Amino acid sequence: MIRKYISSLALLGLMVTSCQEVKQPTTEQETQQKPLTTYVDPFIGTGGHGHTYPGATVPFGMLQVSPVNGISGWDWCSGYHHSDTLLIGFGHLSLSGTGIGDLNDILLMPVNKEYDLSQLSTGKKDQYPKAALDFRNQVPYKSRYSHQNEKAEPGYYQVFLEDPKVNAELTADQYVAYHKYTYQKGNTQSVILNLGFAINWDSPTEMFIQQSNRKLDGQNDGNIITGHRFSTGWAKNQKVFFAIAFSKPIKDLQLQNSGKQISSGQFFFDNSTGEELVVRVAVSSVSEENALANLDLYDKRTFAEVRQKAHDTWEKHLSSIEIETPVDSLKTIFYTALYHTQVAPVTFSDKNGQFRQQNDEIYTTKDFTAYSTLSLWDTFRAENPLITLLQPKKSSDIISSMLAYSDVINKLPVWTLYGNETDCMTGYHSIPVIVEAYLKGVRSFDAEKAFEMMKKTMMGDERGLKFYKQYGYIPYDKWDESVTITLEYAYDDWCVAQMAKALGKTDDYEFFMKRSEAYKHLFDPTTGFMRGKSASGKWREPFDPKHSNHREATDYTEGNAWQHSWFVPQNPQGLIEAFGGKEKFTTHLEKLFTESSEITGDNVSADITGLIGQYAHGNEPSHHIAYLFNKAGEPHRTQYWVNEILKTQYNTTPNGYSGNEDCGQMSAWYVWSSIGLYPMNPVSGEYEIGRPLFPKAKINLPNGKTFTIIAENVSAENMYIQSATLNGKPLDRTFITDEELKNGGELKLVMKSVAPTGK
Repeated sequence: MIRKYISSLALLGLMVTSCQEVKQPTTEQETQQKPLTTYVDPFIGTGGHGHTYPGATVPFGMLQVSPVNGISGWDWCSGYHHSDTLLIGFGHLSLSGTGIGDLNDILLMPVNKEYDLSQLSTGKKDQYPKAALDFRNQVPYKSRYSHQNEKAEPGYYQVFLEDPKVNAELTADQYVAYHKYTYQKGNTQSVILNLGFAINWDSPTEMFIQQSNRKLDGQNDGNIITGHRFSTGWAKNQKVFFAIAFSKPIKDLQLQNSGKQISSGQFFFDNSTGEELVVRVAVSSVSEENALANLDLYDKRTFAEVRQKAHDTWEKHLSSIEIETPVDSLKTIFYTALYHTQVAPVTFSDKNGQFRQQNDEIYTTKDFTAYSTLSLWDTFRAENPLITLLQPKKSSDIISSMLAYSDVINKLPVWTLYGNETDCMTGYHSIPVIVEAYLKGVRSFDAEKAFEMMKKTMMGDERGLKFYKQYGYIPYDKWDESVTITLEYAYDDWCVAQMAKALGKTDDYEFFMKRSEAYKHLFDPTTGFMRGKSASGKWREPFDPKHSNHREATDYTEGNAWQHSWFVPQNPQGLIEAFGGKEKFTTHLEKLFTESSEITGDNVSADITGLIGQYAHGNEPSHHIAYLFNKAGEPHRTQYWVNEILKTQYNTTPNGYSGNEDCGQMSAWYVWSSIGLYPMNPVSGEYEIGRPLFPKAKINLPNGKTFTIIAENVSAENMYIQSATLNGKPLDRTFITDEELKNGGELKLVMKSVAPTGK
């Protein structure tokens, strides 16, 4: 069968951006009148296939306290989807933009009457997605809500629950989530804790709740409950210990026992002492004691004080890049994107530095914070380079975390969730993350250990590497997704070579550089595509470059030949030569964007979204492609197509992302591209120049310097660069270096509505 995928956002995105003339702001003061947080809309990405959540968190915080609709389904991977109108509670661990659902642990719900909790079922991953609605229908205390009575901003979320008539507010700091429930006067004040709820792949294996004898503020008894929830799912060994402190003593409680399991509980409070109930929640992967320490029983801050601190923290982080534009919709898209680049990875180590490895060993960090939710297949492209630029210490901590995980899994991570290796997606893209940071001056991690682990990983036999080493490529009759994996391993090899060179390891450099040419085995000059090749050296037939088969019996990961034939970021000139020169290369590359958008096959990947021709911005393998025109001497085509992507693939609605947001990568593409730069090959230390959207963008660097990008005469029509200067000197190349950027200065681009003559 043939399916046509057309970006439903294209016309809307066009209306949002191109219909408004981009004028030079009157004054800089005018652009700074409102806090930057006012331009962030956490609801962007909660609709469509964005899979983000609207709840409260702080930059890279441990907790993401957010509303949960109670449905297992692909578009509910975060626990929330904007199309829904029912809530079953507020979870404390949430995924942002992923294509697989898990977490949503420790579910709290304010209610105004007693419920029979024996009706609750324990979630099982085999219910997904068949019985998703049936599962929610069994929840007796679910509540209706309206988006009219819902609000979200950085570090804060609010919703009015119509059935219990409770106004719920959420905020957070790095280790603690805060709830404030305002009940109607005279109503029963009660909270339900449900540990049995599970989303998508998750299944609880052990649950326990108890009232603690610990004292809150050293004086009031009966305010605290502790316990744990163990589960298996995307994270195979997830152990969540929790501590919950209520602002009022627990007057009565009911615990739902099932053998040794205590899967849920209902807690009642005195309604004569005011309508507000504040709840503080902390978790730990290690123990209840650590959860209590993270909670800090002596912390007397109010909900309002924590909310203000979260706001101030976000304001500081958002001010790392200041843009000037009179178009508020562009500010909203930009600062929401910058916000989404900082909700993951998430803090994983406790206040005392401890965290649980997937084999249950307890690791104690010495000089770094451990992070998890490492969506490396996505984020190595633009998200991690943004962290390296703006927050190099955090980049170092992420790398130290990966090295700690490698002690247990005996290789570098692929996709880490709650300290567990999931082996999700292809390649070993922890490698470019490490090498990119090291070559850009991030050195506060064990570089020798990192290199040895890179080498060990890439010389192993797992995940198709056995065949990669044997044949020089992965044959399609030996391993699925053979083309994508071969191309990605070739890039990873090149990255290992760069690290070897930096460390003076000549033999390793030469070995991995030679292996990085593996892409040449799979390029078919007759068709102009990377194609599956058998162990005997024959092309897979028949061949249809538009064909997609999702994750099985396919040569391409979540895509087709059109989208996956361009991944040679380590050697674009080599790819151009393989095509037979720049003219043939650019003709074929242009056709990628102008070909019809039909995708053929009976099991088309749902990840192929955001189509412009066959270019699929909704999935990461396409993200570097528009910048390849630069390497072929056609920068005006880069500028044209980057402009098309910027204006059609992002907008200010809940459907504001054209695909899974993927832990910051979809947003990072926008952040980089809208200011006129992009790390097409992050490890090269070069940023390709594209099409800036803003008259002025200022990057406030951690070394105290600033780098400013001026786009003179920029507008919706003026998308082409006529001339460029760097610090007042003519720039005759299509990139700047990381060193030039970090030294501070000014890149000035003069924009016009037509491409330069001859371009």
